[in-house]
Amino acid sequence: MNAYAELVRAPAALSVVGDTVAGAAAANVPLRGRRRLLPLASVAFYWAGMALNDWADRDLDAVERPERPIPSGRVSARAALSTGIALTGAGLALARIGGGARAWRTSVPLAACLWAYDTRVKGTVLGPVGMAACRALDVLLGASGRERAAVAAAGALGVHTLGVTALSAGEVHGADRRVAGGALTATVTAVSVATTVPKRGGEGQAGGGPRRAATALFSATYAASVGGAQYAALRKPSAQRVRAATGAGIHGMVPLQATIAARHGAVRAATVLITALPLARRLARKVSPT
Repeated sequence: MNAYAELVRAPAALSVVGDTVAGAAAANVPLRGRRRLLPLASVAFYWAGMALNDWADRDLDAVERPERPIPSGRVSARAALSTGIALTGAGLALARIGGGARAWRTSVPLAACLWAYDTRVKGTVLGPVGMAACRALDVLLGASGRERAAVAAAGALGVHTLGVTALSAGEVHGADRRVAGGALTATVTAVSVATTVPKRGGEGQAGGGPRRAATALFSATYAASVGGAQYAALRKPSAQRVRAATGAGIHGMVPLQATIAARHGAVRAATVLITALPLARRLARKVSPT
């Protein structure tokens, strides 16, 4: 089980739960009743993507990362592919049950996008764009039926993912300073969009103060944790610093999601999300998120 947990980067799924929470908050469609299954669908898709990632990269990992489950012999390539297929099916089923036909219309292209990324697009110039599209679609999954209202939220997380994915290509051999600078620019853009997206009425009404305070706190947490690591990578884009920045970028999804949720008035949900950050960081010491 430890090998499979490493294969799917199990603890890192804590960084994806908030996608649908942010999308639901932006669209004003709370995750109630069966819709609570949508975050679980996101987790299933995330784990599927990780399993497929290692299956597709098994030959490269045999050279660059022989300690990973497939090249080390702890998980067979066939088992990894089967895991990816099963988890994709689970994600589609959970989305259909949780959000009905509307969620299904988003989950199908999401599944197709993650398969295309892992098997065709990754490693090409369009790789970061493909991964960003997957993340944006996951946010829209939470807004099922009101996707237009969540476009800005999806864009913020998509831009963030674009920068993190582009920088992650230098985890083994280091990165170019221009790539590190681009990732930092993406972070600045993401926090700007997340904190200025149109909000539902009530800014000056009761609850406006806590909303503003929570948005400011969570956005500052995001900017400091992700931006700080990326700035360090910009100054010296070594493999070690790039890996640290990539890990910070993955965990940084959580405060960014919380920022968006709080901005749209879902302060309680945002607060619950942010409490997962220390746990995610602690578990990352046992199972690497990258």
